[in-house]
Amino acid sequence: MAKWLKEIGPHADIVVSTRVRLARNIEGFPFPHILNEEKAEELKKIVMESVISGNSTLQNHFNIISMKDISQIERLNYLEKYLVSPDLIRHSNIGSALINKEETISILINEEDHIRVQCLLPGLQLEKAWDLAQNIDDLIEEKINYSYEEELGYLTACPTNLGTGVRVSVMLHLPALSLTGHINGVLKASGQIGLAVRGIYGEGTDFLGHLYQISNQVTLGITEQEIISNISDVTMQIIQNERSARDKLLHHRKIELEDKVFRSYGILKNARVMSRSEAMQLISDIKLGINLGLIENNNMEILNELTALIQPGCLQKYYAMELSESDRDIKRAQLIREMLG
Repeated sequence: MAKWLKEIGPHADIVVSTRVRLARNIEGFPFPHILNEEKAEELKKIVMESVISGNSTLQNHFNIISMKDISQIERLNYLEKYLVSPDLIRHSNIGSALINKEETISILINEEDHIRVQCLLPGLQLEKAWDLAQNIDDLIEEKINYSYEEELGYLTACPTNLGTGVRVSVMLHLPALSLTGHINGVLKASGQIGLAVRGIYGEGTDFLGHLYQISNQVTLGITEQEIISNISDVTMQIIQNERSARDKLLHHRKIELEDKVFRSYGILKNARVMSRSEAMQLISDIKLGINLGLIENNNMEILNELTALIQPGCLQKYYAMELSESDRDIKRAQLIREMLG
């Protein structure tokens, strides 16, 4: 399982993960949506040589995954762990990924852009994630000429990524703001200052398990450090708001909260059939209970792992079989019982 899911990072009671992603393109090649397979293969070799062949320290740290050579279940498994993107899967005939063994760094090739460098860490670690992504980016740029213009910055397939090409996002667990009815105000305020708020798998996805992704939308006319600083400031404010909401729940609605937490715990430990949305909600309740000291339980790492493992692709990968939706619901409940003991 990915290191960012197994380990606990700073502010882990609220911040699940930090992600920094860089979008880059190579001079002399068309963008991937008009790239033929021959040129795509040539570009792939250039990128891989710049990362692996050109740097002995990285040779044993990355696995090479070609999307066309793996099953749809395996593709979903990588997607649900945030190691590849929907665009890379859609471009499976030309798309590839270099993923390090800890599953904290992935380099996507022939996605929406030629190269997407991504770093994913547990908790709130914006500067560290940026440093790791930038180091990989610098290694690639030693061997490759990026498409870059002085006035516009890095050229990208989508104009919204022009400039720095940097997207910084944090995934937040905000159950108390949701339960107290204050979440909409937080989301509205984030949007008003130019940040995007999305579900767990990006634009158009649901806010399952009270999980929210906050990210920058502007990449042009702003520096990388300004982007990181903006996200950091907003995240710390949301953390403060969530902790305040949790404190109010604990002091003013304790019995109601305890009933919700222990009822959820009982269902997870005993249910025989479980949908994904129900499982995500119940796991969220238990995590809140642990964070507030209502449950004496040290299984936060297991609950974080379960958040990924109960997704359709990861679940089928875990049991090494293709499962219908109804069979997934049965296996999901079984896996949860096994992991919670």
